[in-house]
Amino acid sequence: MDPQDEIYRRILEAGQGYQDADNQAPLYLRTTEEMLEEFSYLGEEKAYEVVVTNTNKISDMCDQISPISPEKCPPHIPGCEQTIKDIAYDKAHELYGETLPQIVQERLDKELDSIIKNGFSVMYIIAQKLVWKSNEDGYIVGSRGSVGSSFVANMTGITEVNSLPPHYRCPNCKYSDFTDYGCKNGFDLPDKQCPNCGHQLAKDGMDIPFETFLGFNGDKEPDIDLNFSGEYQAKAHKYTEVIFGKGTTFKAGTIGTIADKTAFGYVKKYYEERNIPINRAETQRIASGCTGIKRTTGQHPGGIIVVPKGREIYEFCPVQHPADDPNSDIVTTHFDYHSIDQNLLKLDILGHDDPTVIRMLQDITGIDPTKIQLDDKETMSIFSSTKALGVSPEQIHSEVGSFGIPEFGTKFVRGMLVDTRPTTFDELIRISGLSHGTDVWLGNAQSLIEAGTVTLQDAICCRDDIMIYLIKMGLPPNPAFKIMETVRKGKALKDPAKWEEYKNMMKEHDVPDWYIKSCEKIKYMFPKAHAAAYVTNAFRIAWFKVHEPLAYYAAYFSIRADEFDSDCMIFGKEKVKNKMKEIDLQGNNATVKDKNMYAILELVLEMYERGFEFLPMDLYKSHSSKFLVEDGKIRPPLNSIPGLGTVAAEGIEQAREERKIYVHRWFKNTCKGW
Repeated sequence: MDPQDEIYRRILEAGQGYQDADNQAPLYLRTTEEMLEEFSYLGEEKAYEVVVTNTNKISDMCDQISPISPEKCPPHIPGCEQTIKDIAYDKAHELYGETLPQIVQERLDKELDSIIKNGFSVMYIIAQKLVWKSNEDGYIVGSRGSVGSSFVANMTGITEVNSLPPHYRCPNCKYSDFTDYGCKNGFDLPDKQCPNCGHQLAKDGMDIPFETFLGFNGDKEPDIDLNFSGEYQAKAHKYTEVIFGKGTTFKAGTIGTIADKTAFGYVKKYYEERNIPINRAETQRIASGCTGIKRTTGQHPGGIIVVPKGREIYEFCPVQHPADDPNSDIVTTHFDYHSIDQNLLKLDILGHDDPTVIRMLQDITGIDPTKIQLDDKETMSIFSSTKALGVSPEQIHSEVGSFGIPEFGTKFVRGMLVDTRPTTFDELIRISGLSHGTDVWLGNAQSLIEAGTVTLQDAICCRDDIMIYLIKMGLPPNPAFKIMETVRKGKALKDPAKWEEYKNMMKEHDVPDWYIKSCEKIKYMFPKAHAAAYVTNAFRIAWFKVHEPLAYYAAYFSIRADEFDSDCMIFGKEKVKNKMKEIDLQGNNATVKDKNMYAILELVLEMYERGFEFLPMDLYKSHSSKFLVEDGKIRPPLNSIPGLGTVAAEGIEQAREERKIYVHRWFKNTCKGW
């Protein structure tokens, strides 16, 4: 734009290896006066005609066009409106009986009306088809985001989260009880027998408002994100082509930009190579002008763009190969997917470890993870103590037993567990919400809880809490929803005038000052439905850790322990402790690899302290990449040998199966002692 900005182009070209980066034409946006000066050799009258008259004439001849079609073109599946109704009501009748309870009937009617009226049926049906196919092939699917707020999504199998208020229902005679017993989550209700038939009642209900997903008018654009097993993700992507037809699905493209650190490095290197002195402040200033420039293209890890039949992708955007690689067989949208996601449907079919771990646990034990009781007392206890694991806090250097449990295994979240000592499923969801938010726990809820101002139950933990609380305090639903949306995106203080209006509204309804200040600090908030879905699968994995420990450790080490090192992990707890001390002594100087390994060492030590051991590595018995449960112990895989990668390990396993074993001297020496 300005003459002084040309330095950015020079530095960017030099950073990408152009030898002639300093041979720049004076490229910048000139003013009318500067342009007249450039053409002054034509004479004043002719210069004015060239610079002003002709350019305006050309501009008037041009029509305004957009490179992106403004048309909204979702795919259509014939009869999807009726299909979603049928699936939802069939499941509801299966769970709640022929005559549905009023609360179930009203919720279904309300949601289906919004979904069908606003044209969202097709999105639900697509998600339903993908999830059912994955389940049919033996992999559960986890939901992300706020789709779990939708009861229809639960009834169609898209999410396991039941968003109704906490309630009992009888699997036998279909009796149900929606009485408010003071619990905020159905899994926390006390056990109870059916008053009609005496059968043990099932407990359910996470109490999440539908409005979080589609807004109070039911017209908020829904976003259904799903976590498939990493092993199954590619099959799910291919299945979208089966649903819509060949040539209708494309990988969502992304644009990789130059990050702060990269730009800083470009600037520093540029001046160093030319022996020009520059101070840090000036380096930072110039680097800021290079940040955010396009560097390369890529693909979204799980995004699929769907073009309706009869339309061409070129009507909306060009396509290309990721990273500009013409040899790639993957085709992505050229525009960043955010540019066209208002025009074409984008499916988020993401890969995640939790479904893979759960599938492996099922394979090892034969136990159906979906049948696990989510109110198991022993499992719940590991989030506040180590007793259920049969070890003391001193043995495993932790006051809680949540090592290796998704959502609750990191040092940060274990600290939250120690501070809050959760005993209910609802509290686990609240902690998950706090841990995923930005400026929600540290310097905010944590301080309020420590000061005794609030309890965990009263603190703002998930975005839904805000809307529910404000409506309870008397605010109208729409402003309550808008305040929630403002706070959860961290925009409370970015629009002072609007926030002042919201503050006055809250004060008029006696919302306390601590609550308003807490809202102002928040930068991002997790939806309760997302937390509920994650905690559900985390609890299942925790159940296996308590009740099927060998299967748990084998699955964890196989799928999550990329830095497992047999040299220091399979020869007893003393060697594990020594390695942990070695990493501790390095402090912040420890390598990334060692820091990642530390979390695995903690779990290996816990395993030893619980009385379990590893079997020796065996050329004939060890799997190439999976830990195996044998004779009450765990046998490590071949790829856990330092220096032996998975590809080489698979080659050895294949040769073994073909009964053609050739043990090289290198392998003999490497495996000495096993």
